[in-house]
Amino acid sequence: MSDLDKVLQSAVAAQDVPFVVAMAGNAAGITYSGAAGESAGRTVDESTAFRIFSMTKAIGSLAAMILIDRGKISMDTPVADVLPAWNDLKVLDGWNGDEPILRAPKTVATVRHLASHTSGLEYEIWNADMQKYMEVKNQTSILTGQKAGLMYPLMSDPGTRWGYGIGIDWLGQMVEAVDGRRIDAFCREEILDPLGMTDTYFEPDALSDRLSNVSIRGEDGTFAPFELAPPPKPEFYGMGHALYSTAPDYMKFLRMVLNKGQLDGNRILSEDAVEQMCADQMNGLVFEKMISYAPPLTADVELFDGTKATHSFAFVRNEVDQPGRRSAGSLSWAGVCNTHYWIDPARDLAAVIMTQSLPFVEPPLMKTYGAYEEAVYASL
Repeated sequence: MSDLDKVLQSAVAAQDVPFVVAMAGNAAGITYSGAAGESAGRTVDESTAFRIFSMTKAIGSLAAMILIDRGKISMDTPVADVLPAWNDLKVLDGWNGDEPILRAPKTVATVRHLASHTSGLEYEIWNADMQKYMEVKNQTSILTGQKAGLMYPLMSDPGTRWGYGIGIDWLGQMVEAVDGRRIDAFCREEILDPLGMTDTYFEPDALSDRLSNVSIRGEDGTFAPFELAPPPKPEFYGMGHALYSTAPDYMKFLRMVLNKGQLDGNRILSEDAVEQMCADQMNGLVFEKMISYAPPLTADVELFDGTKATHSFAFVRNEVDQPGRRSAGSLSWAGVCNTHYWIDPARDLAAVIMTQSLPFVEPPLMKTYGAYEEAVYASL
């Protein structure tokens, strides 16, 4: 048994994760594949399917990058030029009791702001003011799949700070408006089919016999079943959360990035566009620790003890070498049910580690992730 296999099996035995599937590879191919545990009555393996939630975001950003590469839009295109409804959004500027004080934004939101989470849009589970606004104004959640779920107020002026939120859902709507195809058709024809991602879907029907179950850690430390999934047959597909996929399929996307825009002879993006997609796009801002306001669903999110991180057009970028782990310039993100990935271009490495559990980034999960990552680098 390899050290990588031992990490996965030990994590399941200790109930640090309910089950786990992991893969690693480089530009040329897959170098490791392993799994441990059971879910939905079957032993998990490479074919196990996941709700990848925010791992969808990088695919949504890639869709927009394809249009940028073709000259259809630019990173500096104002959102409202394509989606006039953006002009209806106001900045939450405090409270008068339970009444929100709203004002017009002082800056113009652009494609770059949406993609780098600097547009002012923030999720309610990581922003107390947004959470309060949802309650007092009965604001529709983005996870309903209804277009009304796009109309969150801004928590700051565009371009003034990092705030993790629904920007990529708006970005997907921009792609639809500019291209004319619905986003699921665009992604199928321009990304998923060319990359051979035949196990990645906007609806789970084709994966139902392989779809793993979500579980949540209770106060007694054990896992219990929990229902959480993207909305089926929604009014629009949110590119912040809509996709279902498998470890081998997502590795194809990651390896396309390592191959500078192509995989198996199919070019998705120009090399220049890939470079732009992976470069810091925050214009001097930095990633800020995400404080949880929904502890059953997520712990606080802080990257590598607060060392400098930024955001590219599609990924979080850590800007500092992590000893025994990823290099400076590495790219990563995750889905809320603890599906995680990273890309280390400097070492020609990409990897995923995936389960279906809550809370997001809880300490036992992060212990498993760290041990897996260290084992991946030790194996190089």
